[in-house]
Amino acid sequence: MIAALQSYKSSTYIVQNDKIVYVEGESIAENVVRGYDTIWTYYQEKENGRISPSSLEANVGIIVKCGTFSYAHMPHDFVYIAGVTGTLSTLAKAEKDILQNIYNVNKNTYMPSVFGKCNLDYNPSDTSHVRVMNDIEYIMQIRGEIDRIRNAERAILVFFESEEKLMSFYNSSGLSSFLKEDVQLVTERVSPEERECYIRRATTMGKVTLLTRTFGRGIDFLCSNKHLLAKGGIHVLQTFFSEELSEEVQIKGRTARQGDVGSYRMILLNKDLELVLGSLWDKIVSETVGTQLYETLNSNRNDRYESKCGAKQLAIDDCKKEHEATKHFMNELSSGKIEFVKKFLIERNQGADLESVISRTLLLMDATGSMSSLLSAAKETVYTMFKRASEILEKEGFPTDAFQLQFAVYRNYNCKVNKILEVSSWETKASNLRAFMNTIGPEGGMGEEAIEIGLWYAAKESETEDGISQVILIGDAPANTKSNVISKRKHFGEAYWQTTRFATPTYYEDELQKLKKKNIKVHAFYLTDYAKENFKKISDETGGSLKELNIYCSTGAESLTHLVTKEILRES
Repeated sequence: MIAALQSYKSSTYIVQNDKIVYVEGESIAENVVRGYDTIWTYYQEKENGRISPSSLEANVGIIVKCGTFSYAHMPHDFVYIAGVTGTLSTLAKAEKDILQNIYNVNKNTYMPSVFGKCNLDYNPSDTSHVRVMNDIEYIMQIRGEIDRIRNAERAILVFFESEEKLMSFYNSSGLSSFLKEDVQLVTERVSPEERECYIRRATTMGKVTLLTRTFGRGIDFLCSNKHLLAKGGIHVLQTFFSEELSEEVQIKGRTARQGDVGSYRMILLNKDLELVLGSLWDKIVSETVGTQLYETLNSNRNDRYESKCGAKQLAIDDCKKEHEATKHFMNELSSGKIEFVKKFLIERNQGADLESVISRTLLLMDATGSMSSLLSAAKETVYTMFKRASEILEKEGFPTDAFQLQFAVYRNYNCKVNKILEVSSWETKASNLRAFMNTIGPEGGMGEEAIEIGLWYAAKESETEDGISQVILIGDAPANTKSNVISKRKHFGEAYWQTTRFATPTYYEDELQKLKKKNIKVHAFYLTDYAKENFKKISDETGGSLKELNIYCSTGAESLTHLVTKEILRES
């Protein structure tokens, strides 16, 4: 508990109904406790006057860990496994391998619709059906699509990647005030009662409904209006490119249901395609023409998704031992075997021996749009990193908690102060780091990235009492130059940055000198040749190592685990 206080950095939370709740993606999680970070957050907000004494009393205490169950291993307790899905055909090879090798699901049956052929108007090879636009064109094209459908006396569902992007469009000049009166917004913040009402209204003539991506799955937008169907049915517009093909299929499936007619289109923002095309997205988009656009995007998406699924395999394997141990603990507890119960609980609740910590490694990662595969791999393999390092330390006669690890992610100046840098607490156990990574998603990015912000943080940490031993840098784009920093800070303006902890501009060369003076090495792992030269300069300057990391293959997560664990142990 005290160790958590020493490195306390609470995750993104809000105070709601006298409780600490967490923002997870597009939803609010009210029943989540993130270790002692949550406990200390209650104390902090009590001091700020935002949490009542009664809430503090009800929600703080000593956390006793009683093991961990894995959803991935629960199906093994059943005799039969069967399921129905509308996206079976979108499974990646790695996912099919998991189903077959881990769950023995060897039989797949594809059933045709009882309503006959699909009456969806959509052709991904048609350049008018999938469009990529710049910032200005993007807003106007979405507005134009809405007008086209309304003029045809149809209903339109417009799906956005996030509530932030939905509201950005809703509040833009592209959506005039007279049109706003006919627009309804469906987000996670809307109450279930209102949501149900909006969903019913969404299929009426001329209705415009803006929704976040969450509502592209599992919601039935049923249309019984014969006049609307005669005009072409419900039109679905997707304004972002899904990381997973299954999500795209689900969103597309909100129209042309049960034999009805309907249509689907995509209007995409060019810079958002960094998510699937990587740091060279602008070059690829400019070179990809006409009918090959969707094919290129889909191919790149599938390659990256395969690597993410490879990380899932590692995570499933890694969870098995603890899942079985927890099942055994429950059986022994039910049998009244108190000595075993005591031993089990002591092992899992042993606090960190702060005196024995001899290595503190900061894992600094790019979290911009192109890095989704890296973030997924880090989340899925953090347990494996800790386990392997602990096992080797124990074998060599060192305490298993002789190292601490901290995750920090950096982005760029098109992200606000709470997103340009996000940092976990220092940890000797994996669970809290994985909880932190669950809150991190890829966003932002502007060519060269704000590595200087990550190195600035590393230099600040090096000045604390405990300091840091080394930095592991992972990314696919070089650091901003001095001219980059000056120009990119203009995105929100100097007046904005002057109110933040980043009021004074900094540059990666200056921060490297601070680390060099303290003999702190930066080990750099580059994902693309685009970053190689700059990452070599960074590692050479501090005496660190330089290696290539291919995260975009099925063994990418294994490579990440091996390289990071190796450097942790080298320092320990």
